[in-house]
Amino acid sequence: MVTHILRRQSVTELTRKTVPRQRGQAAIEYVGVLVLLLIVAIAAVQLGIAVYAAQQAGTASRAAARVASYDNQAWKYEQAGRASMSGWLEDGATFTPSMSGDEITVTTKVEIPALLPLLDFGSVTKSATMPRD
Repeated sequence: MVTHILRRQSVTELTRKTVPRQRGQAAIEYVGVLVLLLIVAIAAVQLGIAVYAAQQAGTASRAAARVASYDNQAWKYEQAGRASMSGWLEDGATFTPSMSGDEITVTTKVEIPALLPLLDFGSVTKSATMPRD
């Protein structure tokens, strides 16, 4: 009679042989998710900068139109518009006045700073009209 002695294999030995090792997979997945979250965060900040630039353009055009509506101060409209803006946005701002009858309109164009070249929103234009004195 021939007896065979079967060797018992532990569960860890069996899984090592049947399941391929996956070292570093969690780290790669973590990096992938982290990059995605970083891109979403940068896009949200860029959107906030664009909204802030639009608000600043509106404020600057109102201030410039208010000053331009006075006869003796009309030439200081650009200075007043720039003074009402944040310093980091005023460099790229342009002010264009136009008169029609008893009203003056000042149009302000502000370049929106881009955090990344892919997220470039261009510029925002706002205008305000005031009655002339």
